[in-house]
Amino acid sequence: MRSYKNLYPLITSEENLLKAYEKARKGKSRKNYLIEFRHNLTTNLQMLRIELLLHSYKPKPLKSFTIRDPKTRKISKSDFKDRIVHHALINIIEPIFDKTFIHDSFANRKTKGTLAAINRFDKFKRESSKNNSKTCYVLKADIKHYFKEINTFLLIKIIKEKIKDPKTIWLIQQILNNHEGGGEAKQGIPLGNLTSQFFANIYLNELDQFVKHKLKAKYYIRYVDDFVILHQSKQQLKLYKKQIDNFLNNC
Repeated sequence: MRSYKNLYPLITSEENLLKAYEKARKGKSRKNYLIEFRHNLTTNLQMLRIELLLHSYKPKPLKSFTIRDPKTRKISKSDFKDRIVHHALINIIEPIFDKTFIHDSFANRKTKGTLAAINRFDKFKRESSKNNSKTCYVLKADIKHYFKEINTFLLIKIIKEKIKDPKTIWLIQQILNNHEGGGEAKQGIPLGNLTSQFFANIYLNELDQFVKHKLKAKYYIRYVDDFVILHQSKQQLKLYKKQIDNFLNNC
């Protein structure tokens, strides 16, 4: 397995921070915080870079609110400067991890998304049912309280298998430790951060690999913490469910 070292200079480069700023500002042009940041853009980015290089960077407290569409969820919003850091990190490490993900993981990935997932489901449904000539069944499930219950120590352990750069790991831990309780995070990541969505894919890639390569489930699709498996046998789907439950409970 290939590992990656000395990524931090790439993350903290002037070019990458500017690119991260451009991504963070999309759709926010009229926001007061963006107007203020943009007014002294060069200086603000330089100061942020110095904080990162000196390891004095510390994220600001999250602002949380609740939405109830379609289900009740607590969303945590990061400060604009911290969102720049998130994009700067993801710009560099996403290509490293994305190539390890299965084809049928569709959330928060380039060229994927909800429409692609729906199209893939339709294709699987046709194949599994032999063009609607056979009965097929669908196991539809989600991982209850997923973002709240992520084991962040295990997440870091998974990341360290690829990333052998202590400075990059330090930055990731700064992001993970930015939660309401304060202190070192042991469980849970905030729903709403760009990094949280990306970390979710890294964490659940373990499940994806298990389902595809250990269980050898051919018709499997995941979107964040929701997944489906199609099969002609209802009993086989029940067995998959039991095996997946055991896998998740032992993670």
